[in-house]
Amino acid sequence: MSSNPTDHATRDVQSRVALVGCRMFPGLYSDDVLLLRALIDRGVRAEAVLWDDPAADWSAYDLAVIRETWDYPARRDEFVAWAHRVPRLANPADIVEWNTDKRYLDDLAAAGVPVTPTTYLAPGAEWTAPAAGEWVVKPTVSAASQDTGRYVLPEQAGLAARHVARLHATGRTAMVQPYLAAVDTVGETSVLCTPDGTGELSFSHGIRKGPLLTGPDLGDKPGEYDEEIAPRVPSPAELALAAQALAAVPGGPERLLYARVDLFPGPDGAPVLAELELTEPSLFFECAGGSADRLAEAILRRL
Repeated sequence: MSSNPTDHATRDVQSRVALVGCRMFPGLYSDDVLLLRALIDRGVRAEAVLWDDPAADWSAYDLAVIRETWDYPARRDEFVAWAHRVPRLANPADIVEWNTDKRYLDDLAAAGVPVTPTTYLAPGAEWTAPAAGEWVVKPTVSAASQDTGRYVLPEQAGLAARHVARLHATGRTAMVQPYLAAVDTVGETSVLCTPDGTGELSFSHGIRKGPLLTGPDLGDKPGEYDEEIAPRVPSPAELALAAQALAAVPGGPERLLYARVDLFPGPDGAPVLAELELTEPSLFFECAGGSADRLAEAILRRL
């Protein structure tokens, strides 16, 4: 299929696409403005719509594409119920339900995907400090590293225990993971994927994210932070792990419109999966020329 925007204008002039956001960014985050423009240039009636807008008529859209719905963690049940009501949603509602609780990592580990070792502590479970070293505590339902802290044990065991207690007090499950020290030097690799012209999910672009967690979470952070972002070419091992993780997605990766696979360097240098972002990930269009156009073309093929 040609990538010339004018080739699509006549065919898709009546198509309507909702880029779904939240009240934090009612006009879309700057990164997704590039996608909005790419769709409009191709003759699509694209617009930003709030996921919880009571006036939104989701049946009027040929496709609703979830973007920065970053306020969902406090309202996950409501968000998942909304997703199941939208007739044409990307990514699909059952994927949204599976992917918005980080216990999906257990499913991937059971499928043989190398995953950061994780212990889950549901409300009522007793906190037992793990071995000496650096550890991360966060909720299983979160976005943008909200309520996430890094602790040196045993020195900060009390702070970590209080973090778990705060999560439990609000009915949330905590997860505890070792902090992988190579993140401080090598950084985190994000492998971004979109469907190619054959419908197969394929590599679009890569990103390096610098270290983000600097210390404990004391319950007083606003949930905003600055990320150190730069282009990166993933290694063959990272691309292979990304493909392995996507192959384990329920129903198969061909159902996905986009995916972001976040990888850490493990203790031996080999990559391990940090997270598989299939709901509302930043896709970093501003760091990779042509990437917004690639997703716009994939949306056109869906239409």
